[in-house]
Amino acid sequence: MKKEKIQLGNSIDFQVNGGKKLSGKIKTNFSKNGSVGLLCASLLNSGTTTLHGIAHIEEVNRVIEILESIGVKVSWLDRNTIKIIPPKVFQLKNINTESAIRTRSIVMLIGPLIHKLPFFSLPHAQGCILGKRTIAAHTYALEELGVKIKTTPKDYEINAKKLKSAEIVMYESGDTACENVLTAAALINDTTTISFASANYMVQEVCFFLEALGVKIDGIGTSTLIVHGVKEINKNIEYWNSEDPIESMMFISACIVTDSKLTVTRCPIDFLSLELEKLKRMNLKYKIYKKYYSYNGRTKLADIEIFPSKLKALEDKIHSNPYPGINIDNLPFFVPIAIKAIGQTMIHDWVYENRAIYFTELNRLGASITLADPHRVYIQGGTPLKAAQVVCPPALRPSMVIFISMLAAPGTSILRNVYMINRGYEEIAERLNSIGADIKILK
Repeated sequence: MKKEKIQLGNSIDFQVNGGKKLSGKIKTNFSKNGSVGLLCASLLNSGTTTLHGIAHIEEVNRVIEILESIGVKVSWLDRNTIKIIPPKVFQLKNINTESAIRTRSIVMLIGPLIHKLPFFSLPHAQGCILGKRTIAAHTYALEELGVKIKTTPKDYEINAKKLKSAEIVMYESGDTACENVLTAAALINDTTTISFASANYMVQEVCFFLEALGVKIDGIGTSTLIVHGVKEINKNIEYWNSEDPIESMMFISACIVTDSKLTVTRCPIDFLSLELEKLKRMNLKYKIYKKYYSYNGRTKLADIEIFPSKLKALEDKIHSNPYPGINIDNLPFFVPIAIKAIGQTMIHDWVYENRAIYFTELNRLGASITLADPHRVYIQGGTPLKAAQVVCPPALRPSMVIFISMLAAPGTSILRNVYMINRGYEEIAERLNSIGADIKILK
């Protein structure tokens, strides 16, 4: 299947005719973050890797463009299946800088590439603009493994001549940092211990993949991982990525804000349990059906039916934490939910300096949101939403929160420049239309 490319300068807008009820069933797509992590981790394998369940989204397109520019052969076999054949020698001097600076995922190439090249450089990452975001958690941990990283004004210079195993305490429980350390440790032929590791869904996905490649990992799903590295990985392998809990939560939020009845299928239930518990305490009525496994045989899924409910605000603040807390990417979806809930809700987005500021864009749609500081907003629930024209902020989840709030606002809203949404969601307008939304794509 031919890979779709976009013209990075073009703007695509959504026209939303709001106030429509959603109904029926909608399937959760494959994980964005799992897709990116698996693409990066596949570079460890000298054989051919076939990955099923890869999200067909702009973030993935940018990573593929980067991989192809350094010599990797990447081909789409169907809509969500990719075949990856690594080169004998990676050509980092040819890296696609334009694509690289558009995705923060570029930094996750350090872990695999240290085993392929003794010295290389990578451009600085961007991705979502969410305040000050350093790569300290990556560099501190990788330095324990013998990697030397120098930050220059334009790039990261990586020297990996002498690698060693280590007992690492993560500077922070970051998802991508943990994935980077996992891939770095995988080809160090000794035992590496990672303490204060992330146990989030995308980290578990990389762990499952590494195990399929022959790397034994103890403690998957906990905050302590023990990686039994191997000398080399050279095998032809097929692996399935699992579904995206953040997309499941997005559909749940869209259903709630439109006061609809909807079944969301193939939800990674272990990564939504606390979110659902909070919603239950807000008086949301829902039903979780029998659990089953994703195609990878490891991730538990369930179908969730959401019913129209009269919500009430929680007395306690809503905030994220490392897994098993509320996922940092699910936290924004509580904002439109809080707009529906009677009473005042405080949402504390403590990780990112700027993301909470973007939530106040919903005031254009009739919400009553007060910014207390760069991390906290107070939401007065029960205010009716109205149509408006809004430009997507430079961050994925806040952009999506504005989009689904427009679904509940009677009248015609315009969401400008939706590249950020297309970074993380596959054919989202068409899929929402399939369950009752009225969205037109304006090019």
